[in-house]
Amino acid sequence: MTSIFLRALSPMVRIMPEVKTPDREVSFREKAIWTLIVLVVFLLMSHIPLYGVDRQAGTDYLWAMRVILASTRGTLMELGIGPIVTAGLVMQLLQGSKIIDVDFGNPEDRALFTGGQKVLAMIMTALQAIAYIAGNAYGVLTPERQVLVFVQLFISGIIVILMDELIQKGWGLGSGVSLFIMTNVAGQVMYNSLNIIELESAAPEGYPGTGGTNLPKGIIAALISNLLRVFGIGTDAGPVVDWSWFLIRDNFNPSILSLIITIGIFMGVLYMEGVRVEIPLQYAKYRGMKARYPIKLLYTSNIPVILAQALFANILFFGQIVFTSWNPLGNNPFLNWIGIFEQDPGSSRMIATSGLARYITPPQGIFNVLAQPDGLLHIVIYSGMMILLCWGFSKIWVDISGIAPRDVSRQLLSSGYIVPGFRRSEKVLERLLERYIPIVAGLGGFLVGVLAAAADVMGALASGTGILLMVSIIKQYYEQLAKEQLAGMGGEGVSGLLGIL
Repeated sequence: MTSIFLRALSPMVRIMPEVKTPDREVSFREKAIWTLIVLVVFLLMSHIPLYGVDRQAGTDYLWAMRVILASTRGTLMELGIGPIVTAGLVMQLLQGSKIIDVDFGNPEDRALFTGGQKVLAMIMTALQAIAYIAGNAYGVLTPERQVLVFVQLFISGIIVILMDELIQKGWGLGSGVSLFIMTNVAGQVMYNSLNIIELESAAPEGYPGTGGTNLPKGIIAALISNLLRVFGIGTDAGPVVDWSWFLIRDNFNPSILSLIITIGIFMGVLYMEGVRVEIPLQYAKYRGMKARYPIKLLYTSNIPVILAQALFANILFFGQIVFTSWNPLGNNPFLNWIGIFEQDPGSSRMIATSGLARYITPPQGIFNVLAQPDGLLHIVIYSGMMILLCWGFSKIWVDISGIAPRDVSRQLLSSGYIVPGFRRSEKVLERLLERYIPIVAGLGGFLVGVLAAAADVMGALASGTGILLMVSIIKQYYEQLAKEQLAGMGGEGVSGLLGIL
């Protein structure tokens, strides 16, 4: 029986704008075109400033999570994918805790759950926009400006939701959320590698320059510039810097260590993507036709990390709102547990100094963290929470996303596949899959949490979690592109075997 919560949302689901599921086979070329269009719209929205606000005024509440949330300060993509991911997080927690009862084997229940999630995403868009305005994220605005900013943020949020739905319903490749994250993180990595616009103001001890090394902040650009100085090119900007300086640099700008960690994450994720357990299958009608069903180590993909970071982002966001609105002096013991913040000099950022918000803020490199009095405690709490959340979300996601043993067994049998040596029974196949899927999903979530926490603690060319997500998403797109092309060449016979090889 459908829960009261979903039934209450059903009237809103019916009137929501919706992208229709394609009623025909969408070609690979058409999917690629729609994906490119969505990407271009996202990039344009990331560069179109909000009308009526000063980007330098107010407080940047999402600075620590912008790369993950695919958001850009002071633009139409201010909220990024935050409302979508938060809605998914809330619905997952409600279903996982059995507060709402959903039968995912029932198409009507599944459709209502998906529609309810979209409604909740729009509600979250409105709530976050209101919170931004009420928290003076752009300084003090007149009532007219407040309405104008709210309308821009709300309409932009709806566009992002519909773009994600457009891709997920089969008009594009992958998902909009993954596409936006991948684009944002890749841009950040390129910026921190090749940034030649900003110059380094720090310098090694004993360096003759008083204004810094005058090398680019991008690590690859800095290494190339320093090499040119060795050959006498660009020496007017400063002398050659000792190469050991670039190993950790000033613990703030991108360094060789950051580059090594980034490459290490690439290799780690690619290795984990290739680890799998394979269950032998054969086609019931043609006994000689065999296949394998792969249960990947990263069975739930990057979803657990996205949900964990969304939870952290919302605690940080609303923690800052609560602090600035109701506890600016830090004299409320209860609210202090959420977090106490200080304004970062010279920027619009607020830095958490204590409370829960302090310990869920991603570390900014291990040397920076260890230099702080509670640095080791910060690392332990952040890593522990990240690992625990990734493990938990991975276990829950299996049940609600149609990849649980009961769902997979039903799909395999309906496709005509059986496991050699076992009866053609859904219950028998389900029990077999239950030996593997829950364990592999939990282990994969745990290892993803370990990798994400290690990357964030050690520091990388972008958010450590962001790098992990980017590599994972790129690998998924590569596999999907290969499958789409294979299906196009092989027709229905090959497309029926995709994913079961």
